[in-house]
Amino acid sequence: MASVMTQWQITGDYFENCNCDVLCPCEVSGKPMLTSQPTYGVCDVPLAFHIEQGHYGSTPLDGLNAVVMAHSPGPMANGNWSVALYLEERANDAQREALQTIFSGQAGGVMGGFAPLISTVVGIRSVAITFTKDGMHRSLAIPNIAYLAVTALPSPVPGKEMTISGMHPINLDSLVLAMGDEGSVYQDFGMNWNNAGRNGHYAPINWSNAS
Repeated sequence: MASVMTQWQITGDYFENCNCDVLCPCEVSGKPMLTSQPTYGVCDVPLAFHIEQGHYGSTPLDGLNAVVMAHSPGPMANGNWSVALYLEERANDAQREALQTIFSGQAGGVMGGFAPLISTVVGIRSVAITFTKDGMHRSLAIPNIAYLAVTALPSPVPGKEMTISGMHPINLDSLVLAMGDEGSVYQDFGMNWNNAGRNGHYAPINWSNAS
């Protein structure tokens, strides 16, 4: 008899800052999504998450953070991704297991759609993660490993974000177009990225594995 998957739900905020030029051809091109060649041949993208409210079964996840660092050696739909996971060190054992299960894609939901593309998990670390949401700016810091930051692209209407819908599975309703700030860098597990001035996005998330 098949086991019953633990039910979970999270709401919060996310941002990313890949190494492609703005806008990323992986997402916006004349080809199906994720099938175009990345601007520089490979995709190096951090996905940063802050959970405002959430649970995994009976385990609360409020206030916790997680980061997925993904490297794709070619068009993302071709797979063979290498991934590193960073989980909030404030999490207890049950919370850490829940975060790892959700953000590795093992628990279904949005990240579950990416799971078949991942061939290697290069490492998982429990670290101090500071996630900041400030107007049209998002940032995340992991001491001695990463500082990631994006700012919304300049809009024809001052103070208003440019958004797009139907483009990204993380939020199909509304995604802000952004760009990496100076000093948006990551170095760990043999990877060394500097995505300043490159493509970025941010959006709220409201995920679950409910049918």
